[in-house]
Amino acid sequence: MSIFVSILDGDYHECAEDAKTACKQLSTYINYKNCEGVAEIVVAPNMSEGFRGIIQTMGLGNLKPNIVVMRYPEIWRRENLTEIPKTFVGIINDCIVANKAVVIVKGLDEWPNEYQKQYGTIDLYWIVRDGGLMLLLSQLLLTKDSFESCKIQVFCIAEEDADAEVLKADVRKFLYDLRMQAEVFVIPISSQENGGSPQDESMDAFKGAQQRIDDYLNKMKEAARKDGTPLMADGRRAVVNEQQVEKFLFTTLKLNSIMLRYSRMAAVVLVSLPPPPLNHPAYFYMEYMDMLLENMPRILIFTCSAHSLYPFSCSRGSSVSPDYNRKN
Repeated sequence: MSIFVSILDGDYHECAEDAKTACKQLSTYINYKNCEGVAEIVVAPNMSEGFRGIIQTMGLGNLKPNIVVMRYPEIWRRENLTEIPKTFVGIINDCIVANKAVVIVKGLDEWPNEYQKQYGTIDLYWIVRDGGLMLLLSQLLLTKDSFESCKIQVFCIAEEDADAEVLKADVRKFLYDLRMQAEVFVIPISSQENGGSPQDESMDAFKGAQQRIDDYLNKMKEAARKDGTPLMADGRRAVVNEQQVEKFLFTTLKLNSIMLRYSRMAAVVLVSLPPPPLNHPAYFYMEYMDMLLENMPRILIFTCSAHSLYPFSCSRGSSVSPDYNRKN
């Protein structure tokens, strides 16, 4: 069962009629897109409060959504949308608390319909413990007319000390047990140093992200000095290890460059990621995400339900839709 949800900012008594109209419009749109599901409109003071209500109450008895799908807010840098990082990261953390999987979609507006055949590959980047969900959704994509001619490739991003052949054999056996056909590649995260320099466009994005993070951190430090308080971000205390931040950003640079090298022409890319690092400003996580997604047109990002630490490492495991690009 799918539930399509839109959140309206405002007071329920004042927006009740608007909510009814919006629900009819959303139902019409769902039917137009040939999707199976129900439409719901939630009126709340803000996006965060509305979403918390959704994940706690949506469903019927034990029949509740266990996956939350939302689009990546590519417009988050606009000056009038400064609250998006805090809201977006807060929603991801709320989903983790509620033990729900999260799928973030970039390139939703360019997603192919049933008449737009795709003939490339569906590339899975297996990094943390939600590979099972990625495998499941890749199989569901193959059942759609637009992706039925695609082949699946699984890229396992491994740490430097990992035995590549043993890891490849383990993943192949796992796929065989699931009766899935896919080509498996193991790529050490250090291969970026051994296999050439990062893509030029990746390096440009990396330098830009570095500068923006430095500027943001300097503003945090200046505000803390002026107010005589600890470093604060998103309304709470932030603990920033600058070397760790640099390491996160550089690891994301390497992963982005690897994806550009192997999957630039893929029909769709699926990648698993750890959730937002503890105590890091939401702005930093958005910069990591932007770095990861640089020049990747169509991608699904999965976050796991348990906190993991960067750098990324491959480990085998198992395993509602707010729209930020709309006004409300």
